[in-house]
Amino acid sequence: MSGRPELLWPLFGDLTGLDGIGPKTAQALAHLDIDAPRDLLFTLPYSGIDRSLRESVLDSDLPSVVTVPVQIGRHHPPRRKGGAYRIEVDDARTRFQLVFFRGSSEYQQKLLPSGQRRVVSGRVELFDGVPQMVHPDHVLRLDEAEALPPFEPVYPLTAGVTQRTMVRALQDALTRLPDLPDWIDPALLAREGWPGWAAAIAQVHAPTGPADLAPTAPARARLAYDELMAHQMTLALARAARARQPGVPSTGDGQLRARVLAALPYSPTGAQTRAIAEIAADMARPDRMNRLLQGDVGAGKTLVALMALLVAVEAGGQGVLMAPTEILARQHLDGLRPMAEAAGVVLEILTGRDKGPERTAKLAALARGDIQILVGTHAVFQKDVAFRDLRLAVVDEQHRFGVRQRLELGQKGAAADVLVMTATPIPRSLSLAQYGDMEVSILDEKPPGRTPVKTALVSTDRIEEVVAHLANAIGEGRQAYWVCPLVEESESSDLMAAEARFRSLRAALGEGRVGLVHGQMPPADKDAAMADFVAGRVAVLVATTVIEVGVNVPNASIMVIERAEIFGLAQLHQLRGRVGRGAAASTCLLMYQPPLSDSGMKRLTTLRETEDGFRISEVDLEMRGAGDLIGTAQSGLPRFRVADLERQAGLMAVAQSDARRLLAEDPALDSPRGRAARLLLWLMRQDEAIRLIRVG
Repeated sequence: MSGRPELLWPLFGDLTGLDGIGPKTAQALAHLDIDAPRDLLFTLPYSGIDRSLRESVLDSDLPSVVTVPVQIGRHHPPRRKGGAYRIEVDDARTRFQLVFFRGSSEYQQKLLPSGQRRVVSGRVELFDGVPQMVHPDHVLRLDEAEALPPFEPVYPLTAGVTQRTMVRALQDALTRLPDLPDWIDPALLAREGWPGWAAAIAQVHAPTGPADLAPTAPARARLAYDELMAHQMTLALARAARARQPGVPSTGDGQLRARVLAALPYSPTGAQTRAIAEIAADMARPDRMNRLLQGDVGAGKTLVALMALLVAVEAGGQGVLMAPTEILARQHLDGLRPMAEAAGVVLEILTGRDKGPERTAKLAALARGDIQILVGTHAVFQKDVAFRDLRLAVVDEQHRFGVRQRLELGQKGAAADVLVMTATPIPRSLSLAQYGDMEVSILDEKPPGRTPVKTALVSTDRIEEVVAHLANAIGEGRQAYWVCPLVEESESSDLMAAEARFRSLRAALGEGRVGLVHGQMPPADKDAAMADFVAGRVAVLVATTVIEVGVNVPNASIMVIERAEIFGLAQLHQLRGRVGRGAAASTCLLMYQPPLSDSGMKRLTTLRETEDGFRISEVDLEMRGAGDLIGTAQSGLPRFRVADLERQAGLMAVAQSDARRLLAEDPALDSPRGRAARLLLWLMRQDEAIRLIRVG
């Protein structure tokens, strides 16, 4: 990218300029996302090998890696082709063997000449009581042995790249470190005892022991903070850029909202009331709202969203609610309709299915302002969709929306407020990483009238009992989901598992009582199968995980999850949230195939013990890591090279407040620290942020 400060050029040069890297190795390194010396420097060792010098191999508990000076004795070439080449050596206390399976006699004699002394380092194991070192990692003359670090860092590799190549290239890259001014707040630097940037880079590549590899080691913590800080600067700049775009203040008289509250059979929870007030206050302000509504399964997000949409209508404008799929859009429509009727508000739906005259009529009504609240899918993004006065866009998120899509949506109503809803409770560190540009409202209470779901663990060899239990329940008019496992990577085997289960349940429970829905079905068939279940024509719905998102069938009170141990915690929690929506006592059966691994056991027992999605997401994060938790590729979640969101969650919050404070004090980043922060953004390839500064 043009404009990169000259100070950073050495870090962004060609990899082939580094010691030992030719075009082929450079190509191989691209598989590790290493394209420039800077990427190499941010590729940290993940473990280390103790190479400290011992007197004898007997000083270590074998098998282990040992580094010892030896006197070289006799060579024993292999008796037959492909056999082992053995060399006898003596350390200070014992005789042992070096063993090679390749290399000619000539090569071995040159490497290890009889009668001379060398330092050898490698893994030593006992064979028939005799210590052997097979293929030593290092063979050095005594005067070279100094160069071997006592604790040797171990780097991630890819085909065509060896540890030696990595080390050589890194040593060269370390000579190119520019002296950069510090972008970290001096008080924070002093309080944490962190080294400067260049010192930190040098230290992480020269660990002196296992403690230096921990995320808490000062040099590592500092570099992690730099990454998080750059990310939060980008989000803070996006937030500031949005704040500069004028919004439209929307305040209502509260009449429509009062009608809805009067019609509700219950009172809103404290969390709902608080969220509604936060959103209304944001909408009343002249700048644009950008808020995240995070609520656990069944925490009542729909009511909060409707109240926000009604503020827009009371203020004389329109609102839109966008869902990721047609099924969900229709479900939102069904959920909102009775409440919208109570308020006397015109509610319509627009999806990809609307065609011809019907679509034209809807678009005209929308442009005239006759439709006050629109529910839709991404079809709302299309060019020909125009609102008369769009004030609020509510996005039902499910992680499909990154920062970029949020900006795009904002362009539909030039000044529309944005409320993003997500039903996946995310630990705070991740929500800051993903939604750090937004304000957050959290729904952490369940509305009254929702019965807790009883969760039980059942081993798969009791499947007949489960089916018998199911037969009784549907005899009493109850409905159940039966979720089939995601067997292999291939979709066809998932399908086979679901179809086989569908056939066996149909045989046990009766022809017309069992429905099937899976990912490979055409959308219309999927909708039809779902509709049969919603209407109660089908008692048991066999499904792959397509149902985890948002489907609402209050009469369904049993959830069977087959092979629950291979699902992620968050996914199991979402699936369980499909039941317990009506007045009937609900059960969730987690069927597992014994023996359960420790982590499988921990996942399933966590689920049995708590219904708190936030608690569950913390455990999930500890167990699986951030990338898995949200499926990094499609989540808009940044990929960090150094920072570890599980173990460094606290740093993310500090980085967010620091970034916001720096921009509040120095919006143009012109102060000495501001200019240092610009260097950080270039260093971390935050091109989006750099564009925002320029625009600003």
